[in-house]
Amino acid sequence: MGEFDLITRYFKRPATRSPLGVGDDCALLAPAAGMQLAVSSDMLVEGRHFLSTVEPARLGYKALAVNLSDLAACGAKPLAFTLALALPGVDEPWLEGFSRGLFALADAHGCELVGGDTTRGPLNICITVFGEVPAGAALLRSGARAGDDLWVSGSLGDARLALEVFRGTLSLPADAFAQARTRMEQPTPRVALGQALRGIATSAVDVSDGLIGDLGHILASSRVGATLDADATTALIAVDTTGLPAEALRTCALSGGDDYELVFTAPASACDAVLQAGVNSATRVTRIGRIEADAGLRIVDAGGAPVSQRFGSFDHFV
Repeated sequence: MGEFDLITRYFKRPATRSPLGVGDDCALLAPAAGMQLAVSSDMLVEGRHFLSTVEPARLGYKALAVNLSDLAACGAKPLAFTLALALPGVDEPWLEGFSRGLFALADAHGCELVGGDTTRGPLNICITVFGEVPAGAALLRSGARAGDDLWVSGSLGDARLALEVFRGTLSLPADAFAQARTRMEQPTPRVALGQALRGIATSAVDVSDGLIGDLGHILASSRVGATLDADATTALIAVDTTGLPAEALRTCALSGGDDYELVFTAPASACDAVLQAGVNSATRVTRIGRIEADAGLRIVDAGGAPVSQRFGSFDHFV
């Protein structure tokens, strides 16, 4: 099977929302009047971002999910995406599963595949996603202010738990491991929550490299500091962790990565509005700290005592 037969069989679909999709040198997009384009790219490399054991359908799903999570962090509505795919060879069962998982999530969010590229090489997936957001309404990293509450969506740490089981450093019961593995391989992009937070949240970022590291982007861009409740954060691990060391659980929750939740800030007076945004988007939201004028991140336990444990985050070059 040649390159263009591969594209036609597994990836070419009629464009229904975009003026022009797959098949020309460029795609054409038409944001609604008064909207700005939100654009983001993410690359997934085998052995760096995903394991060779992942099911193709789950990989297709995740490849798009991590990009939709970026749109969510900006409060944008998905429009379309492009896919650049390097393959070691033509494996039709793999392509069928990958494209099925990819399009299942794309269809759920009304996000069309409008172009891309394919070539032979080590397995590498790069998606660029396009969304729209009302002009001036995008959620940014730079708007946090002293006195804001610090919030996070959903659960944290489950994906890192699954990774540590794969590495052999931790063990989980079969049911708990299956749940954690699903969180690692099929994260839920919080697109509806991001849109619900427009006009409420003062800043936002998605948690891809770990809560500590990604929160650091907000603190740096907003030129503020924060106090973070480590125990409230660790309590957001969803799977049964009975018997696991407390330090390991804190590491998973605070610096694990691959969560694709939203960490965001909002004025304390907007607490009810934040909670309602969670209800409207069917997403749990939890207050885990506060923004402060003094630079730096202070991590404390439930009693307010400093936590001495050190935390990091994922870095592609470390």
